[in-house]
Amino acid sequence: MKRDVSARIVLHVTEPADLVFAIAVAAQHPVGESFAATLDGAALPFREVLDAHGTRLHRVQSDAGELVVEYSASTESDSVTEAAAESDLLVYGRPSRYAESDALAPTAVAEFAGITGSAELLASVSSWVGTRLAYVSGSSLPTDGAVRTLLNRQGVCRDYAHLCVAFLRSLGVPARQVAVYAPGLAPMDFHAVAEAWVDERWCVVDATTLAPRQTLVRIATGRDAADTAFLTILSGRADLGEVTVSAVADSLPNDDVTQLVSIT
Repeated sequence: MKRDVSARIVLHVTEPADLVFAIAVAAQHPVGESFAATLDGAALPFREVLDAHGTRLHRVQSDAGELVVEYSASTESDSVTEAAAESDLLVYGRPSRYAESDALAPTAVAEFAGITGSAELLASVSSWVGTRLAYVSGSSLPTDGAVRTLLNRQGVCRDYAHLCVAFLRSLGVPARQVAVYAPGLAPMDFHAVAEAWVDERWCVVDATTLAPRQTLVRIATGRDAADTAFLTILSGRADLGEVTVSAVADSLPNDDVTQLVSIT
């Protein structure tokens, strides 16, 4: 499957800032791509830093002004099975900042006790979260975690993913969050999904069901949104002015949530 993706981010930098962008396709994908940063129209240097699981971070240091970051890539890849080190499974089995699996363990056990099949468990968690939450843009804060999402019963894709991750970890299934480009998503934006380690592979859980899982293109992988945000401001100040994302695929397959699917 061929996929073309792009992103354009405009920031109004009001104090000299040290910024990290996670918008490039992960390193395990063979891609043709470009990345550029400009400040008031003049090119800025950047450094690429390789993070866990092929996540490629671009660090930009900017003075005050209008900063524009643009990225585009094309990828055509077959299914890839990523191995999981024991240390990864330990990390992704623990509670984290936005996926408080310890606090949600009683709820997870009460709702999903007795489900033993891998595909059935992932489908059950996905369906439970998808039917209990309302997708409402702007309904959550950047600091909200899975517990707050469950109490509010609404959120956006990252909130759905956090709740899925927390439930799965509560049930003894290593789980993590992935930022992706998602052909078929409407309205188009960066997207967040969960991944669970079952049957010796990472399988996608997307309770929003807003895009076919088979089309997803990995950007960043980590414990939760703290590791996968498209923008991190390490120092200084910058206000987000505009985010434009595009992701298209040469086909949009039907997605059966009862089937195990891995990101290619």
